[in-house]
Amino acid sequence: MGQRESLLIAIGQRLDWLPELRREVWILAAGQLLLFIGQGFTLVYASIYFVNQLGFSPTQVGLAQASSGLAGTLGRFWAGNAVDSTGLGRRGSLLLAAAIAGLASFVLAGAQTFPLLVAGNLLLGLGISLYWPATLSVTTDLTPPEHLTEAMALTRLADNLGLGLGALLAGQYLARSGSYPLLFIFKGVAYWLFGLVVFATIAETRPDELGLVATGLGERLRAWGQALSDRRFGAYLLANIFFTTYAAQISSTLPLYLANYVPAGNGDQGFSEAFISYLFVWHALLKILLQLPVTRWLRAVSHVNLLLLSLLMWTLGFGLVWLVGIVSTGALMVAVAGFAVIAAAEILYGPSASALVGDLAPVTRRGIYFALESECWSIGFLVGPALGGWGLDHPAILGTNLWLALVSSAAIAFMILIWLRMQPEVSQGAAMPLSSENP
Repeated sequence: MGQRESLLIAIGQRLDWLPELRREVWILAAGQLLLFIGQGFTLVYASIYFVNQLGFSPTQVGLAQASSGLAGTLGRFWAGNAVDSTGLGRRGSLLLAAAIAGLASFVLAGAQTFPLLVAGNLLLGLGISLYWPATLSVTTDLTPPEHLTEAMALTRLADNLGLGLGALLAGQYLARSGSYPLLFIFKGVAYWLFGLVVFATIAETRPDELGLVATGLGERLRAWGQALSDRRFGAYLLANIFFTTYAAQISSTLPLYLANYVPAGNGDQGFSEAFISYLFVWHALLKILLQLPVTRWLRAVSHVNLLLLSLLMWTLGFGLVWLVGIVSTGALMVAVAGFAVIAAAEILYGPSASALVGDLAPVTRRGIYFALESECWSIGFLVGPALGGWGLDHPAILGTNLWLALVSSAAIAFMILIWLRMQPEVSQGAAMPLSSENP
């Protein structure tokens, strides 16, 4: 055996832990990496910039960010039909999402007034409302059921790697007295680069013979009604709103809390921006390193059981975040532990949630199911930032006890998931075949 053959075998042995996925899925993940590097540029710093630099109140910033969720809520009803249609389809929806989200970033770069701040967030919510149903539908179209959870894990890995790199680069840039608006411009460019990747490499994946070809309003409404009448799917949606509301706190409320409400931080009122970026990089690094191995290790565990475990991690993580604001010493170590536990919660949640929807969705209404699942993110980002900003603005009523209120709310999600686990159709969700007929 020659040296070349030995080298190829060695490389193959090192890569055999990677999931067996279609080339297009890997290309889409690479495009997502570009997109989320741009997202990471502003993930940690947007609320800090608008409050501490431009003088908006936390409530104003929370309401503006909540407007993104409002636009996404309305946009996803259109997205569900668009993704399944013969018009835009999966590919066209991705291209339009990249164009709108890029434009939104440029608007936010120049947002000196509250109306402009709201307008930028409205456009961003509309772009994201198209992005997620299309991306998850493409991934499900191209992936066999036995590898769907791993394909969704790859999607989350690209997101987390991009967010981590973007947050790290932005933190170092700002530490050198960089410009906040320029970060939003970089973000817009990243969205448009993602669009170019999709345009050049991704073909339409929607099965013509199975797609939603009905164009009448009554037929479209019936398709949505059939999806909403699925009791199993409806229960999942209710529980998922809690998860997405929790996730919204990470990008909207948590950075501002760490910057302005931690007496034991390394700054006057909390942690410095550079220090906050290190915490978010630590959070992202854990997800990058552990997402695929943990997903493969737990592949035999049902999706609902993984969601229950994720919920437990969320409550523990928020409990630690609450402690950060009240301890007199050791705030850094508590914050590091809190971010680690929240990372574990997200590692368990993302692939399991998306794969469960892929299992439940009939092929003929896949876009609608993922649009409704994505609606949970709109609602979460509508409620989460507004609640978080208002809570921090009213210390006598809620203040830093916001995190304990979120812990308490998990009891409702827990009961919903327990009911869902008792349903025979989803008790073995990890091994369940894709449906081709009505659920």
